[in-house]
Amino acid sequence: MRNFKVLGLIAPLLASACAVGPNYERPKTPVATAEPFVTKGAGFDPVAQLPDDWWRLYRDPALDALIERAFVANTDLRVAAANLARARAVLGEARSARLPSTDLNGGVTYGDGVQGAGQAGTPGNPGDAQWSQFGGLSLAWEVDLFGRVSRAITAARADTEAVEAARDAVRVTVAAETTRAYVNACAYAYAIEVARQSFKTSSDSLRLVTDQERAGSVGKLDVERAGAAAATARSAIPALEGQRQVALFELAALIGTTPGDIPEAAQSCSQAPEPATNIPVGDGAALLRRRPDLRQAERQLAADTARIGVAMADLYPQVSLGSSGNFFRDDIVRGGDSFSFSLGPLISWSFPNIAVARARVRQAQAQGDASLATFDGRVLNALKEVEQALTIVATEQDRLQSLREAQLRAGEAHRLADLRYRAGSIAYLDVLVAQADMLSARSAYADSVQRLASARVDLFKALGGGWQHNQETEQADATH
Repeated sequence: MRNFKVLGLIAPLLASACAVGPNYERPKTPVATAEPFVTKGAGFDPVAQLPDDWWRLYRDPALDALIERAFVANTDLRVAAANLARARAVLGEARSARLPSTDLNGGVTYGDGVQGAGQAGTPGNPGDAQWSQFGGLSLAWEVDLFGRVSRAITAARADTEAVEAARDAVRVTVAAETTRAYVNACAYAYAIEVARQSFKTSSDSLRLVTDQERAGSVGKLDVERAGAAAATARSAIPALEGQRQVALFELAALIGTTPGDIPEAAQSCSQAPEPATNIPVGDGAALLRRRPDLRQAERQLAADTARIGVAMADLYPQVSLGSSGNFFRDDIVRGGDSFSFSLGPLISWSFPNIAVARARVRQAQAQGDASLATFDGRVLNALKEVEQALTIVATEQDRLQSLREAQLRAGEAHRLADLRYRAGSIAYLDVLVAQADMLSARSAYADSVQRLASARVDLFKALGGGWQHNQETEQADATH
């Protein structure tokens, strides 16, 4: 009866229980983030939003297959998935703190019992043996009076969501880097073909001048100049072949295979694919919603805010409700069965460590401030990365257009110089100069093709698309 009176006294406390610590509020972003991006340029669509599977804008089935394979076999994604599974297990552990803890014990003993009254035992004739049984069950449940448990669950849930966002960021990186490795391999294959054509042109000129020297119409100097030009053209090929192999090996690692098992489609690609439509870039508001690294920082801030409440709750008593029951039975003594039961609260308050608890509160508050600064920094960094990528793509597109014209004009100049040389109106040095200009324009054009292809991937990566792939399956997994 006394225990029930105690419960009546603490009932008002339970009814008025509240979580200590700050309630989380999502941080505000600059108003300017809702506006269109500053950088403009041909080939950008500022209205349309980036599709989830942006790599399909290239309309290249080989690229689509490579990314699907990377999403399945990439080792970084496997690590991220394992980290997410661990975070979900930690969340489950935090949630279990709401459940009561139990302790069950029991046993059976057999041995000499106590002699009955007036019955003296004789040597060698011990008292009668007896069986004894005992058991006990205790339950304890922490009353979340100051929100320590609920704040801990909130922090664990936000941690899980932050790890999930980190996994999504890895997906963005895998999609982008797989695309980059593929388009680089294709672009370098095109550059190798250009370099081989340049070497062929230089070799043809060398053979022509060599024949003319044998005929006595030109001197040794012209032959050496032509030979030097041919050797220079040939020297560009090994470096480009090496860069192409590096890109292919990078691709192999991204899709989870060995360097000797590179897909044939990637090895046979000879020209970098281009998006079939203008690149949809949207605006800053859509960017902030899409970028998983921003979501990760925001969820980390939420977790650290909840941990302030956990630390503050340690400044207050911990209240637990407990009950226990015990049973004992003696086979010898009639009526020897006994049963006891208790119910009541247990209050725990660590007075000697209050200074430690206050220090932990200050630590949690400082961590929250750091997480807020991290979020603000990532917002600015996301906007910076997109603007930089837009600028590089726009300027490289202009450069490529100019180099396309330069290549055509240099080719025509070389053709005219060759005709005049054959007609005897100019010296061979003029032909070599025109040829060098043409080969340089070809090389610069091929280099610009590769730079533009890689810059577009940087833009897609900065825009943050690709993590939504197979999202429904991931959400289903999260419920188990």
